[in-house]
Amino acid sequence: MGVKGLLFLGLSLVLVIYGLTLVAGGFARPTWLQGAIGFVTAFFDTLGIGSFATTTSVYKLRSLVPVKLIPGTLNVGHAPATITQAFIYTQIVPVESRTLVLMIVAACLGAWLGAGVVVHWPRRRIQIGMGLALLGAAALFLMAQRDLFPPGGDTLGLSGTRLWLGLGGNFALGVLMMLGIGLYAPCMILVSLLGMNPTAAFPIMMGSCAFLMPVSSIRFVRTRTYHVAGAWGLALGGFPAVLVAAYVVRSLPLTAVRWLVIVVVVYTALNMLLTARSDVDQLSTLNGQRSTPIC
Repeated sequence: MGVKGLLFLGLSLVLVIYGLTLVAGGFARPTWLQGAIGFVTAFFDTLGIGSFATTTSVYKLRSLVPVKLIPGTLNVGHAPATITQAFIYTQIVPVESRTLVLMIVAACLGAWLGAGVVVHWPRRRIQIGMGLALLGAAALFLMAQRDLFPPGGDTLGLSGTRLWLGLGGNFALGVLMMLGIGLYAPCMILVSLLGMNPTAAFPIMMGSCAFLMPVSSIRFVRTRTYHVAGAWGLALGGFPAVLVAAYVVRSLPLTAVRWLVIVVVVYTALNMLLTARSDVDQLSTLNGQRSTPIC
């Protein structure tokens, strides 16, 4: 069995582990809207738009999921769609096996450590972290829209110093995934800057997410820091959406959709940061009132 065969075996194993984890967290019937969000975001994610920033924007603007539970809900809920994408694209896009495996391991380690930190963060810190993460995502969307990504090279693997830089970068991206910033666009920039063919980013980024999201889900489910119905909605709606996008639609003119996503994500990020600031002002006012002496 080759390395890719072992990778598919590993994907099958993490899918089983994820399924057991999701069931252990309990079932809450999602609403039609929660399922629709899962379908639409996974559909456009498969076509290259991304799912984390768009899902976060909908959750925040419609007040569907408490801010503290959004990172966990994203990672738990979008895992099945991402694993499906990894099964599809790892088979059809070439990449050097050692680089692929090591980059996936680095991202998983970053996600495990990052999830252990995020589950203990208070609401305001998560608001600030996700607000900044969304602004970063909007900047990446804008770069993609204006064709500002580095052109990359023609190699399909990394070695020496470039490999260590790639592992460090993917480790950091695994950590950032726990704050709700998607790994896809930053990973494509990373491998391009290191001289790899940009298409080689697809199995790396999808494989990384397919392994790290079930791994991080264990922490989020164990600590109950995710929205159960929201996660089930993403999971149930996302899986068929990937199959439709990958095998039926395959491609769409997405220029107008990307501009809309940029506007919505920036608005959501600013709203998240302003809410965090408002919480601080209210807390300061309450503390001032408590410290006022009673005559």
